Amino acid sequence: NRSRGKSCNTLKTNGILIWNAMTDYRQLLSNIKTRHNPENQYLVESRMFTGLPSDISDLQRYVYLAMMAVDDSYTSKTKEAGQRVRTHLQDGGLTNVSYHYQGSVMTDTHIKGYSDIDLLVICEKYYSYDSASVKQILSSYNTRYSYSQLSKLRSIDNASPYTGNVYDDLRTIRVQSESILSRRYLKCDISHPKAIKITNQDLHRDVDIVTAGWYDNVNSIINDQNIMYRGIQVYDKVANNRCAADYPFLSIERINTKSVNTGGRLKRMIRFLKNIKADSKQKIDLSSFDINAICYNIDVDAYKDLHYLNLVTIVFLQLHKIAYDESYANSITSVDGKEYIFRGNNKRREVTTMLQNVYTIYSILKEQHLI
Repeated sequence: NRSRGKSCNTLKTNGILIWNAMTDYRQLLSNIKTRHNPENQYLVESRMFTGLPSDISDLQRYVYLAMMAVDDSYTSKTKEAGQRVRTHLQDGGLTNVSYHYQGSVMTDTHIKGYSDIDLLVICEKYYSYDSASVKQILSSYNTRYSYSQLSKLRSIDNASPYTGNVYDDLRTIRVQSESILSRRYLKCDISHPKAIKITNQDLHRDVDIVTAGWYDNVNSIINDQNIMYRGIQVYDKVANNRCAADYPFLSIERINTKSVNTGGRLKRMIRFLKNIKADSKQKIDLSSFDINAICYNIDVDAYKDLHYLNLVTIVFLQLHKIAYDESYANSITSVDGKEYIFRGNNKRREVTTMLQNVYTIYSILKEQHLI
């Protein structure tokens, strides 16, 4: 069986030599099954390959499982761990805050049964906004915005400024959260500047508790500060400062919406690359944020109707284009559209390493006429 061989050779694509290491996909299949089903539950394992032919290769099974969502029974426990922390903070007397979640669990693109979850604790006593952009728009003749939208910007700009101290507010939330959670959890790490990390030992889940404040850009303001468009600024307790604005809710909404419109295929490709990174013998320094952007920027028409094995081709072509077409790589933006992923850094080298791993799978599937 070619997919289980141990030999290696060198392949050439676009003038670039790529080392192709034939991998033991039976072992990788075992690894990914353990990630998806850490408690080795029979019912979970029986659901893994439902509907697949029994005579397919280990490689095909690996690709299928690498694209598959973690079983709902595990994901629900992860969310429950987050909810328990929220309840403890509420019962502990924390006030003037709202609670929201961010991260891959909220898009169902996490790849481990024992995944952690990020709970945002957001101060509701104030909000910050992009005053420079708002003032620039209001002081110029800008036809991009309607009268109603300009009125919303003017209303925000004319509002009375907050008279409290936002840094004191954020520090109070962080310190109170540390006190409440330290009494509730034996494993409660308060040493990290941007998050409290607890372990729920009953549910075997970690939760990161992040203190933050609201931040509204122009898009958020003209959309009535709808949560989907709002940014957050995470509080750093060591620096006693706020980090640059991030827009996690917009990213979650966009990934969920585009994946629905493609029959779940976008999320399959994201999970596939995350599992490739986890299983690679080489270190691949690409974050979930980067991987989301790589897959999100693929033209939907290229994959919206494809069989799962053919998604390997789509991912391969995307990585190849990013690795060897600098102009294209420089056009790739984050899911929220706020930053360029590959400008001014060495991440394309990491994409090349990811490409090598994907090419191994792509070449075998192609040689076996499966794609």
